[in-house]
Amino acid sequence: MHVLVSGGAGFIGGHLCRRLLSESHVVSAVDNFDPYYDRAIKEEGIADLTGRPNFHFYEQDINNTAFLGSVLEGQSIDAVVHLAAKAGVRASIENPVGCAHFNITGTQSMLEFARKMGVEVFIFGSSSSVYGNNEKVPFSEEDAVHHPISPYAASKRSGELLAHTFHHLYDMTVHCLRFFTVYGPRQRPDLAIHKFARQLLTGQPITMYGDGTSSRDYTYVDDIVDGIVASLQRAHALEQPEYEIINLGGSETTELLNLIHGIGKALGIKPTIERQPMPPGDVERTYADISKARALLGYEPDTPIGEGLEKFADWVEGYYPSQKPDRV
Repeated sequence: MHVLVSGGAGFIGGHLCRRLLSESHVVSAVDNFDPYYDRAIKEEGIADLTGRPNFHFYEQDINNTAFLGSVLEGQSIDAVVHLAAKAGVRASIENPVGCAHFNITGTQSMLEFARKMGVEVFIFGSSSSVYGNNEKVPFSEEDAVHHPISPYAASKRSGELLAHTFHHLYDMTVHCLRFFTVYGPRQRPDLAIHKFARQLLTGQPITMYGDGTSSRDYTYVDDIVDGIVASLQRAHALEQPEYEIINLGGSETTELLNLIHGIGKALGIKPTIERQPMPPGDVERTYADISKARALLGYEPDTPIGEGLEKFADWVEGYYPSQKPDRV
């Protein structure tokens, strides 16, 4: 298969590109190295991929589809995996217009590009944030998602609706994969696990929002990549086009306070906690019902949070090697 991955130098995108190449697929990746965080993390994520004959990387904005059309003209693309986004709930509140430009207009641009290139499979990286403060747990794809509480959440739901439109109009197979709090090596530095680890490694107190009882369904990045690859395989084998929304999560929850102590244990550093009020836009909990993913994709996450934190600690200690305080 020839797969175009948008956001291919990002956290999930880099891991996905590596997996696809290991399975002998051809990968074209596009990423604009948005300055939201240090591009060095992205560059590290794809450094070992550049130069491989089956990997083609383009530094470009996904809205510049004329450029993509020119460099990919005449090539047969079997699937688009659209992961590029202006990420972050809090960042979207600070810059809602930028969020809409990249996440809504950008998704529209990629869908139209796929249509023009005759691509029959479109995999969209959505988010558990679309569920908002859903009181029913675990979150099911059948639940109503009419009340997003951040521009980011609204933009991801908008992407799902745009993708459905293209499925309906052009018989495109679309899978909207709702990711639940993905973590692992090379994750964004603003995400909780990376931020907490950096604070521990630099001898700072951990900033904890709320009373520590909020909870998340933390999902290790390799498990997410397993789900994306299974989605591609299913979509590629279909005889008739389909539109599906599918949760990809770890299907277990961890309270914030327990997460902080788990990171401290993995790094061997006792955390000092500084409490702050819960910011607007943050949900109280996420919890994935993955029965649909199991049925359609054979999806079975197998990285418990403790094991995943140990793997993340191994990476983060290497990334910040000169900033380790004395252990306790």
